[in-house]
Amino acid sequence: MKVIHSFFLALTLLFLSFIPASGQKTTVSGTVRDALTKETIPYVSVFFKGTRIGTQTDINGKYTISSPLAQTALTFNYVGYQVVVKELKPLENQEINLFLKPDTKSLAEVRVLGTKKTRYKNKDNPAVALIRQVIAHKEENRMASYNTASYRQYDKMLFSMSNVSEKFKNKKIFRNYLFLFQEQDSTLIGGKNLLPIYIQEKLTDKYYSKDPSRNKAVILGEKQVNFDAKLIDNNGIKVYFERMYQDIDIYKNNVSVMSNEFLSPIADAAPTFYKFFITDTLKNQHGEIIELSFTPRNTTDMLFEGKIYVTNDKHYAVSGVAMGVNKNINLNFVRAMKIDLDFERNATGKYSLAKSKLLADFGLSKTKGMGFTGERTSTYKNYQFDANLADTVFKGRSIEALAGSANRDDRFWEKNRLDTLSKAQLKIYHNIDTLQQIPSFKRTMNTATLLFAGYQKLGPYEIGPVNTFYSFNNVEGFRLRLGGRTTPELSKRIYFENYAAYGFKDEKWKFFLSGTYSLNNKSIYEFPQNYIRASFQRDTKIPGQELQFVQEDNFLLSFKRGVNDMLLYNDFYRLDYIKEFENHLSYTVGFKKWSQTPAGGLYYQEAKGAFISRLTTSELSVGFRYAPNEKFIQGKLYRTPITDRYPVFNFRYTAGLKGVFGGEYNYNNLLGSIEKRFYLSQLGYSDVILEGGYIFGKLPFSLLDIHRANQTYAYQLNSYNLMNFLEFVSDHYISINIDHNFNGFFFNKLPLIRKLKLREVVSFKALYGGLRDENNPMKSAGLYQFPKYENGVQRTYALGSQPYMEGSIGVGNIFKLLRVDLVKRFNYLNNPEVSEWGIRARVKFDF
Repeated sequence: MKVIHSFFLALTLLFLSFIPASGQKTTVSGTVRDALTKETIPYVSVFFKGTRIGTQTDINGKYTISSPLAQTALTFNYVGYQVVVKELKPLENQEINLFLKPDTKSLAEVRVLGTKKTRYKNKDNPAVALIRQVIAHKEENRMASYNTASYRQYDKMLFSMSNVSEKFKNKKIFRNYLFLFQEQDSTLIGGKNLLPIYIQEKLTDKYYSKDPSRNKAVILGEKQVNFDAKLIDNNGIKVYFERMYQDIDIYKNNVSVMSNEFLSPIADAAPTFYKFFITDTLKNQHGEIIELSFTPRNTTDMLFEGKIYVTNDKHYAVSGVAMGVNKNINLNFVRAMKIDLDFERNATGKYSLAKSKLLADFGLSKTKGMGFTGERTSTYKNYQFDANLADTVFKGRSIEALAGSANRDDRFWEKNRLDTLSKAQLKIYHNIDTLQQIPSFKRTMNTATLLFAGYQKLGPYEIGPVNTFYSFNNVEGFRLRLGGRTTPELSKRIYFENYAAYGFKDEKWKFFLSGTYSLNNKSIYEFPQNYIRASFQRDTKIPGQELQFVQEDNFLLSFKRGVNDMLLYNDFYRLDYIKEFENHLSYTVGFKKWSQTPAGGLYYQEAKGAFISRLTTSELSVGFRYAPNEKFIQGKLYRTPITDRYPVFNFRYTAGLKGVFGGEYNYNNLLGSIEKRFYLSQLGYSDVILEGGYIFGKLPFSLLDIHRANQTYAYQLNSYNLMNFLEFVSDHYISINIDHNFNGFFFNKLPLIRKLKLREVVSFKALYGGLRDENNPMKSAGLYQFPKYENGVQRTYALGSQPYMEGSIGVGNIFKLLRVDLVKRFNYLNNPEVSEWGIRARVKFDF
């Protein structure tokens, strides 16, 4: 995610201070109603007479239309009603409410007539009866109804800065680059002026088989804008955009758009969450098509609104969709969204998707200022159904690219595009190369990389991360750190990483050095990984603290609650080999020598009273990970897995080797986990982790499973947020972690509160485990005693007959990026320095 956020942050830093020029000469708003029933009419076309400036009424019949010039009249047009022209007054702002009269000629064509206004209900509603027929016939109309299928797909993705003001266009830095800007119809999403910044094309042959269930995609050609690789990771941009703009399958119960799950208007539960209305009957060469309008029962939920077109025959197939989202939806940064799906009748008599278009406009403000407009258009042709597909078609990876697919010339694209590119779109490739030559653009991108990613490039080496340069704790005191890493510009096979740190209280130097060699001539961060790494680290660590996505000496994590004076000085010597396969199975083999010295309030004391100053172990480990269908946000110097509905399995075996390189203990440690995200449609999603471990052998407490605790004020997903460091140890345990996000399902129903676009979160964590007598220093001789506070009260415990449990209720999406949880600890409340309640916060960027 870093490269994407850096990319958008750079543009924001460059353009944020510019606000589009105001001074609009004509703004008109109002409501359109039926002259007979007095009901509001949605989707009425409203235009300034004699111009292309127009809009539509929303689902409640309301509209607002603006023009920078003085206008004289408005026209109102809707199928089945008389066209109305209203003269305008010479005022800047005015309101026109209108009643449209039915057109008797048009009404003669309509088969289904509305009745007087009644309370909406599903029972005896012909529109609901129709949508239930569509739902009942979904399986026969889906691609999965065929034994085999193949087709060609062409994808075109465009990204532009939108709503660009004339004032901004005329800035000095763009004086010689006005050709970069494009104009569009102001009725489209994003406004009149656009600054294109990205274009991507892809041509793919796709294959499907039902029995056995298999899918294959062969990329024939791929082309995209390439930014300076020193500043932007082009592959990371491509993967991120493809994640946000996935293929849209209206027949699925849930449609994924911009990393959110929207309930389809033809989902099994659609009549519960949507209102449906039959609004027209149309004809095409194959028969009648019924126009069915739909709207959310609650406009803030993750639902669509718009129209769906259904064949009036025994198949009840979808022949077209035109939908978007309500302006009140609990979706961050999205000003507007428009989705169009066109289906064509195929040789089998069924309907197949011929073209899909997703257009979305983003901005920090819902109404004003510049933003970003993203558009993905997909065209589908050459369908073949129930043909014999050889097994060789499906061999290898599920997605493969032909040799040279990324280097196709213009002649290839001119011949094989299934859709057309306008002259303006064709120029984007050249124009972006020109944009990158603007010095201010380069400076802004460099600044964004430093501020957001945390690294400053110095040729083939980059310094960072900046948030670790300064921190403090009770043992080291004030701590300074400086380090960095090499980049692929130095070598694609060899990577180095290092840092040095100094504590002014303990007056000790800490440092880290690693060298990594790639065995497949790819970046060590690129899938599939295959590398060997050797490293040495001399540094401090808090026993039982495990952090996600941040370094332990991050400045913000220096602030901790309670007594926090236990620390280990560690020397780690490591040798690791990692191998990933195309099916997302991977294994690791590693050797580690670990010498640890307790510090601060932590000490190692035998039962006879002798203190141990140093403990050394040598370990050999092997681990396996299986993550089917896993995708990544891939960068040059990082790789972030994308959380999805597929499970991730982990297993690790570690053997302690006594007598090898000074190792003092023999033991065997087994650890396994399963993690999965469960999507629950309108009720949001749950992230669930099951984990368990078992240690064979007699060991001191510092080598047992020290359960992940958190004494910072940050909410950590995989740690116990009200457990103290080193409070519990086990030699066998099992745990469950459930974190559920309701996506605002309840807050969306509350007046006033729903305007804040807050989202509810709940979590529950339980840990059941214990110590066998041989590893309990109170029952077995020859073990280190559990640590105690200065007053002699015990600090470390074994779990008893009850599992440790804690839960939280939280509010997310505060200011669109903050989550705050009220956490409760349910038991073991008599342990010293324990808090039953706590408030924790977490920063999370979501759409």
